[in-house]
Amino acid sequence: MKSVAWHILALCFALPASAQVPKRCSAPLEYPHTRLDKKFTSRQKFGSGEKVYYDCAEDFTPSRGSRAVQCVEGKWTKVTLKCEKRSCGNAGDLPNGQFQYEGNSFLGEKVYAVCNEGYTLKGLNYMICKKSGWTGEFPVCDEGETTCSSPAVANSVKGSGDVSVYRVGDNVTFACSHGFQLAGAPQVTCGPSGLWQPQPPQCLPSPDGKTEQSSIKETGGCGVPPIISNSNANLADKYITLTSFASGDRVHYTCDVGYIQAGGSRYRTCKDGKWTPLFLKCEPKVCGSAGEILNGQFTYTGVEFGDTATAICDEGYSPVGKVTRNCMSNGWDGRVPVCEAVVCEDPPEVTNAEMKDPQEPPYTYRSVVHYHCRVGTLIGQREIWCTEHGTWSAPPPRCTVMTCPSPNVPSAYWMGPHNNLYQYRDTISIACNPGYARIGPSTVTCGGDGRWSPGLPICRRTSRHRHWRSKYAS
Repeated sequence: MKSVAWHILALCFALPASAQVPKRCSAPLEYPHTRLDKKFTSRQKFGSGEKVYYDCAEDFTPSRGSRAVQCVEGKWTKVTLKCEKRSCGNAGDLPNGQFQYEGNSFLGEKVYAVCNEGYTLKGLNYMICKKSGWTGEFPVCDEGETTCSSPAVANSVKGSGDVSVYRVGDNVTFACSHGFQLAGAPQVTCGPSGLWQPQPPQCLPSPDGKTEQSSIKETGGCGVPPIISNSNANLADKYITLTSFASGDRVHYTCDVGYIQAGGSRYRTCKDGKWTPLFLKCEPKVCGSAGEILNGQFTYTGVEFGDTATAICDEGYSPVGKVTRNCMSNGWDGRVPVCEAVVCEDPPEVTNAEMKDPQEPPYTYRSVVHYHCRVGTLIGQREIWCTEHGTWSAPPPRCTVMTCPSPNVPSAYWMGPHNNLYQYRDTISIACNPGYARIGPSTVTCGGDGRWSPGLPICRRTSRHRHWRSKYAS
């Protein structure tokens, strides 16, 4: 019986001890755009209180949050690390043109060069964002118009009038002469670099000696669907290389970049050797608002594809970041800029002066500084303020101890203390001796320039006094 009681007592002491063993954590969780530090990937168990660290995945960079998580009571704390896709940022300024961004300048995205009217693009019209930044030859907009020379395809017949020079965007359609068949795209377009896109096709000898067009007619099929101008739609890519279609075949169209389907069917059907009409309607994509700017606003040329929104900051604020956003096929490019308050340099210290109720820097637009002289007289503006240009409204004042010399007026005397130097704003009254008349003010004040104001008088001898003296002398 004692043995059983002893075992029960021992078990009671053992249970609390085992309950206090900290719980361990299993392998840390995986999170989007992150990866666990390599030194932790091979472990499956982690002790309570132990920390592990995350890094951003390749092509991503940390924006905020902590890299660390901790094992607490068998569970990992939540990771706060936020990783954003790497961006190449602004591609710079394009002289005589502008850049249109495909997205937010993330890796793999393109930026397209668009030249101003009267200028022509030389080289490729885009650059690609890669790890090393924007790659590719920087586009150049030269003055003048790009043209393409007439494409030469042996044994072919052009579908439009033959001219020697074509402008960018002009199309040429080809058909092969009798006994030849088309190999390649039936239609090419004059590109911005002065080259035909895609490359012009070839007309190769037909094995049975028949032309492709005659074979199509015999079977009731159709040739290449004719181009529909001003539709803002093009034949889908998978049909571009085809030159013949059987009766009943159906093709579909897609809206151009920056346009969306706004009604109608996108299909055409080959029927009795002719293509049915295309009723697809493509309208420019609407980007809507470019965003709200605190202490500023956007001005728009419009909100459709190709339009721009330019940020204008309120008075006393200046923009940070690219001020123009472009309406692209996937919305507004770039980010909403920030309007920051203009900041002035710290106000200068003034000898013998102090600032009244000084504020902590920075000194932003409309901040006011009050000066007070400890010694001397304040010369200049007592208050200056930070202007919208980031400069102070006036130079700082001076605290100057100004004095005036003892007034030297012959044949005169003055009331008040007789000092060698008088302080700024000291006032004295000057009177002439008997027999002299005063010309000028009777009261003068020591001015801020060290001179008596409005000027010292003159004491001139009177004629009566001169006559009396001459008579007395004789």
